[in-house]
Amino acid sequence: MSSPIVTTLRSAGCVFAEDEAHLLITTAATPADLAAMLARRVAGEPLEHVLGWAEFGGLRVAVDPGVFVPRRRTEFLARQAAALAAPGAVVVDLCCGSGAVGAAVAAAVHGVELYSVDIDPAAVACARRNVRGAVFAGDLYDPLPDSLRGRVDILVANAPYVPTDAIVLMPPEARIHEPRHALDGGADGLEIQRRVSAAAAAWLAPGGHLLIETSERQAPRTAEAFERDGLTPRVVGCDELGATVVIGTKAGIA
Repeated sequence: MSSPIVTTLRSAGCVFAEDEAHLLITTAATPADLAAMLARRVAGEPLEHVLGWAEFGGLRVAVDPGVFVPRRRTEFLARQAAALAAPGAVVVDLCCGSGAVGAAVAAAVHGVELYSVDIDPAAVACARRNVRGAVFAGDLYDPLPDSLRGRVDILVANAPYVPTDAIVLMPPEARIHEPRHALDGGADGLEIQRRVSAAAAAWLAPGGHLLIETSERQAPRTAEAFERDGLTPRVVGCDELGATVVIGTKAGIA
């Protein structure tokens, strides 16, 4: 495809200008919409915010402006969670953002009982459009009903893991247009992960699993936190997606 739209996108630094032009053209309802969307993209807004959706795990997930954009690498987290979830499993998606991970697990596994949580009201509103199941606003486990304690089969969290000092090095699309709390994992990037791990055993059913996305470099320390908190950890990765997930398993009933 060669067009003024492609040229404009390429000049703005969009590496996949032809693909983006196709998506903008096919999504826009009118020429005026297309012009407005192009202007937003050229100004640096994430493509997914401009389109209003992201493709994730074969699903089209609504993504509102100001909401964390699900990354393709996080599909690996969703696939690992789905592989461990039996039909009818109780699944909790913490730091759910748009709800993409929970939605992908629910689409892959029949009859899951899904609960999603995010601290950001904008993300909660977005997730409620994407998932079937309860979506709570609050800090990690705080808003979950007590009736879930000891019953969760799959606890999945795409918690922020970028060290605070590294935020400035992130692409402007993320640094400017996504919420800081969805990116900033504290001084070493593991602050939220440690909080998730510390309380996980109280919520997991015997034999249940906690899955957290992290970086390959951080994975050993995430695994150490899991082990310290009573879970048996293992690290899995996907070279194709550049993804790393730490899985912690609670001991089953003897």
